[in-house]
Amino acid sequence: MCGIIGIVGTTAVASALYDGLTVLQHRGQDAAGIATVDGSRLRLHKGNGLVRDVFNEQAMGELRGRIGIGHCRYPTAGSEGSAEAQPLYVNSPYGIAFAHNGNLVNTAALRREMFEGDRRHINTDSDSEVLLNVLAHELQIQDRMQLTPDHIFKAVAGLHARARGGYACIALVLGYGLVAFRDPHGIRPLVLGERTTAEGHEYAVASESVALDVLGFKLLRDIRPSEAVIITDNGQLHSRRCAEGAVHSPCIFEYVYLARPDSMIEDVSVYKARLRMGEKLAEKIRRERPDHEIDAVIPIPDTARTAASALAGALGVPFREGLVKNRYIGRTFIMPGQGERVKSVRRKLNAIELEFNKKNVLLVDDSIVRGTTSRQIIQMAREAGAKSVYFASAAPPVRYPNIYGIDMPSTSELIAAGRTEQEVEKLLGADWLIYQDLKDLEWAVRDGNENLKHFDTSCFSGEYVTGLDRDYLEQIQMLRSDDAKAARRAV
Repeated sequence: MCGIIGIVGTTAVASALYDGLTVLQHRGQDAAGIATVDGSRLRLHKGNGLVRDVFNEQAMGELRGRIGIGHCRYPTAGSEGSAEAQPLYVNSPYGIAFAHNGNLVNTAALRREMFEGDRRHINTDSDSEVLLNVLAHELQIQDRMQLTPDHIFKAVAGLHARARGGYACIALVLGYGLVAFRDPHGIRPLVLGERTTAEGHEYAVASESVALDVLGFKLLRDIRPSEAVIITDNGQLHSRRCAEGAVHSPCIFEYVYLARPDSMIEDVSVYKARLRMGEKLAEKIRRERPDHEIDAVIPIPDTARTAASALAGALGVPFREGLVKNRYIGRTFIMPGQGERVKSVRRKLNAIELEFNKKNVLLVDDSIVRGTTSRQIIQMAREAGAKSVYFASAAPPVRYPNIYGIDMPSTSELIAAGRTEQEVEKLLGADWLIYQDLKDLEWAVRDGNENLKHFDTSCFSGEYVTGLDRDYLEQIQMLRSDDAKAARRAV
């Protein structure tokens, strides 16, 4: 879950890239970077921290050029530390800067191929560096006098043939322009926009349409699965599908949690999809507990607010803001360790006792992953005087790791893994726990675009659209567990 953006403009783009990254900050709070093309030179600045902390006036002043890309990072398997901050860069061929959102599932095999066959050295544990070097190699082997769109399309086709996983990427090719592409399944999102200024026509690509909105770009469309879009340095746009046969399967968790509600992904309003999630939850509550005796519906801010408001309206129950969020605390989902997550929940949220005291309250969250946040919030509600505490999840039980760019923990750390809903209910300390049904979640998203026939629902269903090597999930367990991460940080 990273945020990426690229702009081919008519004037300097660094400030626009900065603004776009701040809007995409929810997708990654670990590191940020911007690369621009200044004549024949690449200008690059990156570092650990939030966008506002990485860039100062001096750094922004040095990022000259009218073509550039930006990245805000949320570390996934094997990618922690300052060396993995993006954009990444290789000097051959041409000079390529690279920003990547997603995760490969055949990184180890590709790393061996890079060394043994392509004679390229990978210097970090990041799959993004592997993907960059695959692209660089596929460009290097093209038979060419000068680079053309056809050469680039063939290189992306070669990358698709070798890489497996979910990925949305933007590359700067010095002396040529910007290249953006998605994996053949279209798991990770990427959108294309345009705007006309007094100086001329400009293009942008970004993880979410909200980044285009804030910069005044008109959303043209989603970049299609397996498609590569080339925007040359003189503003010409070329596009081509570079692989065939894969089933279009966008990540459904984008709509549940990752994306901002004001974004459009795959022609679906994230906001409206979340409203429909709330409506479907209300239908399930009426079926299972028609005499629910709920006095108030209270969202766990911020992502669940939209679904909770629709749920309350459908049930005819008051919607109340009973939890106040400290907006200076990061998203607990991406805190580095369990101890830090536990501490951050109390720092992040505070209960308004008036909305809980002597009431049967229904707390609504977007999903339940580890259960850390949910358990503590239920306890907070009881301490605030709630008579009964019910808990609703707008998503189904998360029973499996997500391996396509969301750093969901290892299976052993997922509270619903190997447990019934009643067992999870008891562990959380709720009087009643209700989960969204997967078919209802799929309907809530698909109702916005009937052309969406399939989704990546792997964290709920355990079905991985790319297929998996036999030992991959065991490798993920070793990389993603809190103990493994703590050990790496201690080195």
